[in-house]
Amino acid sequence: MAPHPTPVTSDENLPTQTNVVIIGGGIIGVTTALELAERGIAVTLLEKGIIAGEQSSRNWGWVRQMGRDPSEIPLIVKSTELWKGLSKRIGADVKYQQCGITYLLNDDKQIAHYSHWSKHHATPGGIISQIIGQEKINQLFPHNTARWKAGLYTADDGRAEPQLAAPAIAEAARQHGARIFTNCAVRGIEKAAGRISGVVTEKGIIECDTVLLAGGAWSRHFCARLGRALPQLTTISSVLRTKPLEGPEITASGDDYTFRKRADGGYTITPDVYSYSQITPAHFRHFLDFLPLALKNHRKVRLSFGKRFFDELKYAFNTDLDAISPFEQVRIFDPAPIGWMLDRALKNLKRDFPVFGPLEVVERWAGCIDVTPDEVPIIDAVQSLPGFHIATGFSGHGFGIGPAAGKLAADIITSDSPCVDPTPFRLGRFKYSRF
Repeated sequence: MAPHPTPVTSDENLPTQTNVVIIGGGIIGVTTALELAERGIAVTLLEKGIIAGEQSSRNWGWVRQMGRDPSEIPLIVKSTELWKGLSKRIGADVKYQQCGITYLLNDDKQIAHYSHWSKHHATPGGIISQIIGQEKINQLFPHNTARWKAGLYTADDGRAEPQLAAPAIAEAARQHGARIFTNCAVRGIEKAAGRISGVVTEKGIIECDTVLLAGGAWSRHFCARLGRALPQLTTISSVLRTKPLEGPEITASGDDYTFRKRADGGYTITPDVYSYSQITPAHFRHFLDFLPLALKNHRKVRLSFGKRFFDELKYAFNTDLDAISPFEQVRIFDPAPIGWMLDRALKNLKRDFPVFGPLEVVERWAGCIDVTPDEVPIIDAVQSLPGFHIATGFSGHGFGIGPAAGKLAADIITSDSPCVDPTPFRLGRFKYSRF
C-alpha cells in the first residue's frame, strides 16, 4: 500500500501557450515551478498522474547534508537554508525540523571514509559533521543497547514529510500564477527552426519555447522518444511506516536499517543497504557508463529479471504522438516492496534498539529511484536541442536537495546567476553517452 500525498486539484482549461512547460510533478518539478512563478514567468506544470505520486512521496524524508558527494555539498547547503524558511515562504507547514542525523558505524573502512569526508569536504563546505564515539552515541540514543566503534553526527541535518511537501509547494506555485495539471501526460515535443516550439500532451498542444524534463524515473523513456539516450537506470527501495511509538527523535542508520521519526509520531523505517534493480534493455545500452558504479555497489543492489524488461521493450516502439503513450498506460509506477529486506531491517533494529520491540507496522511500500552513473543529478540545458532542459537522476537524494535543485534549474532556464556552480551537474560529463 503506497502512501497518499495531499491531493492537488488540477486546473481545468489547458492553456494554448506558456513560457515554460515543466514535465513532472515531483519535488524537483514543483520547486522549479515555484521559483519561476515567483519571478513572474508563465509556467505550466504537467503531471501524468498525481502530484508526488511516485518517489517524491515514497522517500525517507531525510534532509541530509552529511555524507554527500563533494559535488553536491554546495547544493545541499543551499537547500538546507531554503528548507528552514520553506513553510513560511509557501504558507503551509511541511513539518521541517532540524533533528540531527547519525550514521552508526562498525566498519573500519566506513569510519576512515567518513573521517576523511568530514575533514576534507564537510568542514571546508560549511557542514558541521563530527566523528563521535560510544559515549556520545549513548547520550544521543539512550534507547540503544549495541556497541558501535564510531558514528558520524550532523546536528543540523533535518527531516520533513514527503506526503506534504511537494503538494504544498505546488499549491504555492499556483498562488503565484503557475498552472498545475494532473492526469495530463506529455507525449513528446514539437520543434521549429531547430528549437523547442511546444509540447504534445494527451489533451492537446501547448506552445512554448522552454521545456524542463523533471520526470524522475520516467525521464529516460521520454528522452528515448526524442531519439536520445539518457544515462539513467533505476533501483527499487522498500519502506515501511509504523503506528506512533515513543523512541529516538534523531534520525539514524545502523546495521542494515534506518529510522526517522514522523510528524504523526510513528517511524519511517527502511533497509539501509539493500535495494534491487529490475533489468531492462537500458542496462545493456548503458553498461559501460554504469560499470564502475555496479562494481562499487555489487553487494548492495540485487538484480532481478522479469516482466519489466519486456514492458520497456514495448515502450521503445511506442513513439507515435497520436497514440496513447506509456505515460498514460502507467500513471503511477507502484512496485511491490521486498518483504525480506524490510523484515531483516526490523530484526536488526529491534536487536539494537529494544524500544522498537512493540512497534506496529501500518503499511509497506516501494519507490523507484532514478540513478545516474556517478549518483549525482543532471541539471542542465541540452545544447543540441535549444529550449530543452533536464533535471533528473537524483539517485535518492532529490527530496533533500529539491529546493536548491529547483532554484538552480530556474536559474539556468532564466539565465540568472546560478545559486551554485552548475558544472558538476552537466549532462556532458558521462564518458560513454552521447546525448
